[in-house]
Amino acid sequence: MCGIVGYIGTQTASGILLEGLQKLEYRGYDSAGIAAIWEGEIHRVRAKGKLQNLQEKLANWQIPAPIGIGHTRWATHGKPEEHNAHPHTDVSGRIAVVQNGIIENYRELREELKAKGYVFHSETDTEVIPNLIADELQKLKAIDSKVSLLDATRQAVNQLEGAFALAVISADYPDELIAVRQQAPLSIGFGQGEFFCASDTPAMVAHTRTVLTLENGELARLTPTGVDVYNFAGDRLRKYPKTLNWNPILVEKQGFKHFMLKEIYEQPGVVRACLEAYLDSDWTVESTTSPIRLGLADSFYENLEQVQIVACGTSWHAGLVGKHLLEQLADIPTQVHYASEFRYAPTPLMPHTLTIGVTQSGETADTLSALDMEKRRRSEMGSKFAPKLLGITNRLDSTIGHLVDYLIDTHAGIEIGVAATKTFIAQLVAFYCLALDLAYRRKTIPLDRLDQIVTELRQLPAQIESILEVQERYVEQLAHEFVETQDFIFIGRGINFPIALEGALKLKEISYIHAEGYPAGEMKHGPIALLDAKVPVVAIAMPGLVFEKVLSNAQEAKARDARLIGVTPMDDQEAREVFDDLLPVPEVEELLSPLLTVIPLQFLAYHIAARRGLDVDQPRNLAKSVTVE
Repeated sequence: MCGIVGYIGTQTASGILLEGLQKLEYRGYDSAGIAAIWEGEIHRVRAKGKLQNLQEKLANWQIPAPIGIGHTRWATHGKPEEHNAHPHTDVSGRIAVVQNGIIENYRELREELKAKGYVFHSETDTEVIPNLIADELQKLKAIDSKVSLLDATRQAVNQLEGAFALAVISADYPDELIAVRQQAPLSIGFGQGEFFCASDTPAMVAHTRTVLTLENGELARLTPTGVDVYNFAGDRLRKYPKTLNWNPILVEKQGFKHFMLKEIYEQPGVVRACLEAYLDSDWTVESTTSPIRLGLADSFYENLEQVQIVACGTSWHAGLVGKHLLEQLADIPTQVHYASEFRYAPTPLMPHTLTIGVTQSGETADTLSALDMEKRRRSEMGSKFAPKLLGITNRLDSTIGHLVDYLIDTHAGIEIGVAATKTFIAQLVAFYCLALDLAYRRKTIPLDRLDQIVTELRQLPAQIESILEVQERYVEQLAHEFVETQDFIFIGRGINFPIALEGALKLKEISYIHAEGYPAGEMKHGPIALLDAKVPVVAIAMPGLVFEKVLSNAQEAKARDARLIGVTPMDDQEAREVFDDLLPVPEVEELLSPLLTVIPLQFLAYHIAARRGLDVDQPRNLAKSVTVE
């Protein structure tokens, strides 16, 4: 989910571009860059990492160019290195492009262009676009010397497959900025003798509130004298801008319709923030310390024989994933309890037990009460039963911070939507880090296996981003078919059973549709009686130990006329034959799959609820932080 900003007018573009990118930084932290036209040349500055790095590079920028484009990136194709940062240019350096989205057929286009002599310097899908435009310009100029940048861009984008938004400039056309939208957001801003384009309107609101949102299959030519909009067939369109009625809450939503949708899109950044905080970037199998840096005192690791987790709602589901990780990686017996039940029926006291309380707000009454009770009753016993309490929370300054001995910060930032999304995925990352840390210290898995898991964890933010880029539109269309549905079943096995529970909970919370999550193997022991053509079944089927079993369980549901929706790898042929609808995710090993499989289920719940016209952010009868019993 990259951020695009463009400017053409009378002011110096660089300052406006940088200001716009600051408003869009939530869309990407991997790298950033700008390109501007001055004195017949394209001048480009790019920087790896956060926007601050680009800002420092621009401190001595002395180019008063009145036209330019900027970009802040989430890596999808190619690592987050400067040579992969946008803007990208053609082989001659005369055309510059920034892109949000994914070009699905870039490999084929790249090979065709290479055969014509074009040279590529990045691993991105974006670099094919300026070279393709350059190639089309060459072809068109052979026919008519008066060809425009718009004409060549239109010819090029008609060859692209995927979801994308583009901003294009050329040193040979210093008074033109081309904006393109195809299934990725892009808007045009109208100022006094100046024009803007951006992925999100907050990037422009400091300069104008008159905005035209491009529709799919449209491109616009911005010049110092005005804006013309065309479709991909070349027909000029009559479009009218609107004046934004901005208020503080809309600005806070950063252009998203709901906080929940905004927070779903923030999840790659949340995962990356957690990993940056807790993974040792210099760790190798030869290291003599843990790859995880949780900052916990040595006393935390002493005499640890078992774990009990207390939580509520979505945090309880995170605890179930945590149980799987702690048992399978660190070989520690683990129990998960509803905090509200644990308070009145606590387990018998066992020695050397770690109690983990999971609460995003740090204020959940039942969880705090369960922890306090455990602390008090253990304090009355001998040293073997001494309380050892860990909190996993999004708010270190909350009550839980004063109650427990140890804390893990989930680094999710404030979450406003009542239905937890980014805080859930942050809790999962916290459990992954905890389990890996304990596994290293307890020597329960080989170092090469640990290294493999850590390596794949680092790739997850980009993989989540790829889901966000390509899947929302499809899920939105699919959701239309379930507006009148009254019941849903979600199934999963192993580490993805808790994700089935979480998917069902999200749907219940915001759409008010009855939904239940089950272990897939338990369907035949009762719930299968619920199935008919009116009850869709969502199955999470990721390659691994239970993959074939889940597909078999899904077949049982299909035999009862249930419509099957599969959360499964993108290119698995067997899954395609089983499911009626697919919510594909990148293929990843089963152990890490919950961090991906939950994303389509969040989208499904959101779009069904939004289509039903419900208050997604503040569903009835629910509160963000449950501070009463």
